Amino acid sequence: MTRRLPKKLYEAELARLQAQLVDMQAWVQATGARIVVIFEGRDAAGKGSTIKRVSEYLNPRVTRIVALPTPTERERTQWYFQRYIAHLPAAGEIVLMDRSWYNRAGVEHVMGYCSPDEYHRFLHQAPIFERMLVEDGILLLKYWFSVSDVEQEKRFLSRAEDPMRRWKLSPNDVLSITKWEDYSRAKDAMILHTDIPEAPWHEVDNEDKRRGRINMIHHLLGSIPWTLVPREDVVIPPRPASGGYERPPRDELGLGLIPDRVAELIKDPTS
Repeated sequence: MTRRLPKKLYEAELARLQAQLVDMQAWVQATGARIVVIFEGRDAAGKGSTIKRVSEYLNPRVTRIVALPTPTERERTQWYFQRYIAHLPAAGEIVLMDRSWYNRAGVEHVMGYCSPDEYHRFLHQAPIFERMLVEDGILLLKYWFSVSDVEQEKRFLSRAEDPMRRWKLSPNDVLSITKWEDYSRAKDAMILHTDIPEAPWHEVDNEDKRRGRINMIHHLLGSIPWTLVPREDVVIPPRPASGGYERPPRDELGLGLIPDRVAELIKDPTS
């Protein structure tokens, strides 16, 4: 059994890598690079929590998280890749896809939300589509997060018992337990058809979330040809002398101060 990464070591290495992500983002802005990172994997495999750690200190105007909802009736009549194209990055942007067009190769196929023709068309077109992206200069990285059936069930039970995370359990998530082998076959077929030299798949063993996050972020940083970009020091100017401004009373402004909940807690922590 793989040893669990100690918390202190995890936090120290995560902070170091997150600082490098900030440096990489500066390079993206300076060079006009375009990056797409796809996060795929089984339900409860830890994709969302890894995305959270990747994006935690990045500028949301530069690094966007894309997690598309169920397609509308109109979107269902479009070319399948069409609604994803609108979310691709412009120069100087990073897009983190919490699931992607690979929904068709996974949940849509397994749950019968697409026809066999649509499924096979996707497997044929996805490599073509991705080659077009890469040929146009987009840096495309695809990560598959792996987790065992035992660990997946453990995480499902944890979510079901936690009111703060119960929303993460969708009906499809619950059904995925009964369709473990179907999802396994779908994943194998997806990798077989879409693991291309221009955009290969990278597997993340995420049985231990700490280990998986560190390994994934380290790999991401090593896969982008970024360099340190010199940045000018930020100089905070001195505050000018007062020009005679006096703040009017709050009641004259109509500005109501929110209740001081903290004062209540200090008086009575059980309130």
